[in-house]
Amino acid sequence: MAGGRRRILVIEDDPETADQIVDFLSASGYQVDLAGDGNDGLNRASSAEHAVMTIDRMLPDIDGLAVIRRLRENGIVTPALIISALGEIDDRVRGLRAGGDDYLVKPFALAELLARVEALARRSATVVKETVLRVGDLELDLIARTVTRRGRNIELLPREFQVLEYLVRNQGQVVPRALLLQHVWDLHFDPTTNIIDVYVGRVRRKVDGQQAYPLIHTVRGVGFCVRAPC
Repeated sequence: MAGGRRRILVIEDDPETADQIVDFLSASGYQVDLAGDGNDGLNRASSAEHAVMTIDRMLPDIDGLAVIRRLRENGIVTPALIISALGEIDDRVRGLRAGGDDYLVKPFALAELLARVEALARRSATVVKETVLRVGDLELDLIARTVTRRGRNIELLPREFQVLEYLVRNQGQVVPRALLLQHVWDLHFDPTTNIIDVYVGRVRRKVDGQQAYPLIHTVRGVGFCVRAPC
């Protein structure tokens, strides 16, 4: 990796821990940005390209998991390594379900931190290559977070974009409602809710309305499928 892909964001409020992480990653060849609280971390993660971010779970203003959720809702897919003194299985599960990609329990060895950052950075480099998703005459730009069909711009809200992105990533396959619930809403809604049908309906009207053929199909009793005509 080179350039922006070697850039790491560290979100850590404890000065001693922050200094250790920043110094170690810098000595290992990374360009490191430091944010001392959740608000600063949220702003920095939203405005700059980072290969990986490390984030302390217990931050003084916005909890680390809340920061990750907000970033994911806004389409920021930078791999996140959660660092926390909370090491129970339930704590790790909550972290991963909030949108974290890995979880490191304090106290930790800096060598292990580096290994985990390197692994996430390799994943980040792979993700960066896939910047545009296509199905039929529909295009999703994952960097600009824009959608076009036959060259016409389609305005989607952030959550609507997430719904469409997940369906398009699984084009040709039936996506059960439960999977959309898990990947887009992080299981925070009652499975009996109709929120999925509401959002898919909104996306369908915007994507398929006034078009020659539909891309989004309902599989009754199961879920939804995005496919182009043969």
